[in-house]
Amino acid sequence: SSPVIQEEAVRDLLSHLDPHRSMGPDGIHPRVLKQLTDELAKWLSIIFQQSWLTGDVPDDWKLANAMPIHKKGQKEEPGNYRPVSLTSVPGKIMEQVIL
Repeated sequence: SSPVIQEEAVRDLLSHLDPHRSMGPDGIHPRVLKQLTDELAKWLSIIFQQSWLTGDVPDDWKLANAMPIHKKGQKEEPGNYRPVSLTSVPGKIMEQVIL
């Protein structure tokens, strides 16, 4: 049986987004999502539900921008970096709602 995506759960996650976080490869900034919480919660919950039922996820939500982040030591050494992936904010919200 599939979970029912609750609009209120989506609204709660949207309203608690950190507006200072980076946007993912889809170009949707968390600040915009947070500011439009009331307008987007219903529509995103419908998209999330359909995605769960069909197994189809928007292509932009599958992408990530990998960025090297310096850990420690000399910055000239490639081994002193770790990769961080910036993914789609709506995609991350869907993961949180479903999982």
